[in-house]
Amino acid sequence: MNAQEEKQPRDSSHSGNANIPSPKGILETVVYCENLTSAREFYEQVVGLPVVSVEPGRHVFFRVGQGMLLVFNSRETVSGTVLIGNHAIPCHGSTGPSHFAFEILPRQVDAVREHLVSRLIAIEAEIDWPGGGHSIYCRDPAGNSVEFATRELWFD
Repeated sequence: MNAQEEKQPRDSSHSGNANIPSPKGILETVVYCENLTSAREFYEQVVGLPVVSVEPGRHVFFRVGQGMLLVFNSRETVSGTVLIGNHAIPCHGSTGPSHFAFEILPRQVDAVREHLVSRLIAIEAEIDWPGGGHSIYCRDPAGNSVEFATRELWFD
């Protein structure tokens, strides 16, 4: 199998077990940041995401296209109990930086780069991938690796 074939999205009918219901996409992506004020400023003012929900000290949620970016303060989510009706949301949390990527269009690459530079956000890396696609990497205020990538990185 060559690199191009490996990049093709896989349909559940090719998984070997047609009885497994295949997810349609990623609905939520979560990162953790103790300073939610700086995280809100970064994702709202630098990235341009609309805020959907804020609970001071606990979380800030943003809409990203058809999905959501959830920024939690893990000091609150690792032990706090949140009830929805009679059901508790499972505790969760993480330490250390994580990584995720925003999808951008090829025609947006220059504008994203220029915008990050104009906001004094350091570009950690910029890569033209051998199999196609382009990525720009920076860090959010919590040190999470934030990538802006064209779809061609994974899909034709």
